[in-house]
Amino acid sequence: MRLFSALTISMLLGLPVPALAEGQSIIVLDASGSMWGQIDGRAKLEIARETLGTVLSGIDPATEIGLMAYGHREKGSCTDIELVVPPAAGTAVAIIDAANAMKFLGKTPLSAAVKLAAEDLRYTEEAATVILITDGIETCEADPCALGAALEASGVDFTAHVVGFGLTEEEGRAVACLAENTGGKYIQASDAGALAGALKITMAVAEPAPEPEPKPEPAPAPVALEKNFDPVIALVEGQPEPADEIVQDAYFTLRLIGADGSLAEEAITVYGRSTELVPPGTYRMITELDDAKVEQDVTITADALAQPVVVLNAGVLNLRLFAYEGGEVETDAFWEVRGPDDIGESGYGQTLHVFPAGEYSLQASFGSAKVEETLTFVAGQQIDKDLVIGTGLAVVEAFYTEGLMVEGGDQFVEILEAKKDIEGNRKSVSYTYGSGASFDLPGGDYVAVVTLGAVKVEVPFTAKVGERVDLVAMLDAGIAAFTTPGGEYMEVLSPTKDINGNQKSFGYAYGPTWQTALAAGDYVLVVAADSAAGRTETPFSVKAGERVEVTAAAP
Repeated sequence: MRLFSALTISMLLGLPVPALAEGQSIIVLDASGSMWGQIDGRAKLEIARETLGTVLSGIDPATEIGLMAYGHREKGSCTDIELVVPPAAGTAVAIIDAANAMKFLGKTPLSAAVKLAAEDLRYTEEAATVILITDGIETCEADPCALGAALEASGVDFTAHVVGFGLTEEEGRAVACLAENTGGKYIQASDAGALAGALKITMAVAEPAPEPEPKPEPAPAPVALEKNFDPVIALVEGQPEPADEIVQDAYFTLRLIGADGSLAEEAITVYGRSTELVPPGTYRMITELDDAKVEQDVTITADALAQPVVVLNAGVLNLRLFAYEGGEVETDAFWEVRGPDDIGESGYGQTLHVFPAGEYSLQASFGSAKVEETLTFVAGQQIDKDLVIGTGLAVVEAFYTEGLMVEGGDQFVEILEAKKDIEGNRKSVSYTYGSGASFDLPGGDYVAVVTLGAVKVEVPFTAKVGERVDLVAMLDAGIAAFTTPGGEYMEVLSPTKDINGNQKSFGYAYGPTWQTALAAGDYVLVVAADSAAGRTETPFSVKAGERVEVTAAAP
């Protein structure tokens, strides 16, 4: 499939930003983990953020538009959908800021997101427009085609436009029906310029007022050929051109060579499999495909098709990462390839990438597991690499007592290696806060340490590759809430003293209020003023799974 030519992209970018149709509109942004994939060496999410900023900065402030996102808060969830910016006038800056701050993590519930956007726009009562930007197809067992037909049937004046960002032709067909069934547009965008043009086109759902007929341009001088430049790429000399999926991201930069050998400042750029009409002359042609780059001089005439052969002297990496044998491709697994001459690329999940011939290091990681291999790229050959990183999943939940789970984000969960070093310390592997803490770990023995307030519990466990282990940290604790007359110093101590006459401290704070988690048992609350006014001691007890409120008198 041919990509946008440089001339087409220039025309798109030159369009004025038109007004949206009557009624309100919502942009639905794909914030799934696959948006970390790269186009022309840049993450798709960076391109999407930049393009949204450019296009929205030029819209009429009176335009009522909002932003909905999916996959931006949770991994693996089909319900992670949020109306981030409600549709209203003057929301362009809020949408741009929200997109720039957004994380890209989860799955692709695009059908559910479009349906929620339509409902937020009251599509059965008013005119409504949804613009979906996605780099993947539906992954949550929904039918975009059926959704489009249902929305069209029940909507007053509902339209859905779909921008397929970096989708293949087959993937595009899977989502184009959502737009077509509502009378909208489906536009394939393969790079930043094409994405900008696609957004401008999909926002222009109301035809602008006709402009006066332009004065006829002088007829162009006749040319011998409609297209006179069609370069050919070879990974190694004498080998046929690779498949489209490998070379579609190539681009060719042409600079005219002057009589004195100098290069013109102005450049002509041709993308992918495109053919172009290039003014006759001798050019310095720079071909770039992923990490491969070649310079050569070519001569182009008006009456003959120039088909210069570019020999990249490169190989291809077809890489897929798996957490465990027999699993799905792990889109959150990170890979990095480093080679000679500061060549380096990185990404997530899988890639089809071209590297100059030579020896490289491949590093892949998922959670706390890492693997490293050496790759040798031979010109003209493809390395098909399915790399199993080898992890299991550990999920930790804390309970005050049987049946009463600790919710929220106050508990600190840390994973340590079970084995201690010579000084009796364990190595920290990973940590996080909150309930439902999950860790991707290499196989082995570990200890999960859960800390909540003054309570700390250790849970030994074994992680097995390809398996999930659910851990329960039983705190046998409750909550103690304290109140003092003012900002006095408060400290919780044990009621008894040790052999040295000291009472163990379980935490301190300043009033008038404070609460903390404590293991079931007896304690003393000590309250002291800043002055030399003495102190008060209030005994209290904590029961597992219960809350005790303690009011102390002023010292």
